[in-house]
Amino acid sequence: MDDHLLERLRRFHNDYFPDYKDKFQRLVEQGQHPTILFVGCSDSRLVPYMLTGTGPGELFIVRNVGALVPPYNGLHGLHGTAAAIEYAVLNLHVSHIIVCGHSHCGAMKALYEEISPEAKNLQAWLDLAREAALPVQVSEEALRRTEQRSVVLQLERLMDYPMVRQRVERRQISLHGWHYVIEEGEVYVFDVKSGRFVPASHAEHSGTGPYHDVDPDNGSIFNEVDASWYPGGNS
Repeated sequence: MDDHLLERLRRFHNDYFPDYKDKFQRLVEQGQHPTILFVGCSDSRLVPYMLTGTGPGELFIVRNVGALVPPYNGLHGLHGTAAAIEYAVLNLHVSHIIVCGHSHCGAMKALYEEISPEAKNLQAWLDLAREAALPVQVSEEALRRTEQRSVVLQLERLMDYPMVRQRVERRQISLHGWHYVIEEGEVYVFDVKSGRFVPASHAEHSGTGPYHDVDPDNGSIFNEVDASWYPGGNS
């Protein structure tokens, strides 16, 4: 049986690595200094480096089923995603955090289906997205809306991390909510002022997270946006 993984490892070493050897050497000598934390779904069709046009050393990536953010106070024990967020903010001093969901997401679809009783961890994990589900029969439109609602829900949960909230309020970190539509090759970016996801090909920015100069009473804020992000809200 052919070992395709071994072939790919050799191809990396022989064909790819020589072109980037100096780059990797600098990253070893000088350490990594990524400016972006990318929280993305584990889906194989989502390729962060292709979407962002970045290379080695430019993204700090954490991926999980559904691109979900656990609560700051933990989820029954150890959690790699929470640790990655803390490390990216406190140690790497990133200036951008992207939460990237996508179309045809199996995790979002699973919110409307029965899950195998053997998948106990998956069942508990998907609880982090339950609020994004709609009280309707599942459809393509419902799934699209659920995927986008979940992205904003994760942005909201990020603001419960004290180190994130502090840096957002000081304008040291920008939050970005993205929804990648695979079949279009288009990323829709969340605009907190209009409460909508706007196609990046027509957007004026790469997505805006919560900022204190947005009026929460203008009637256009997406329904997951927490009023505590704004002046007069709960701290």
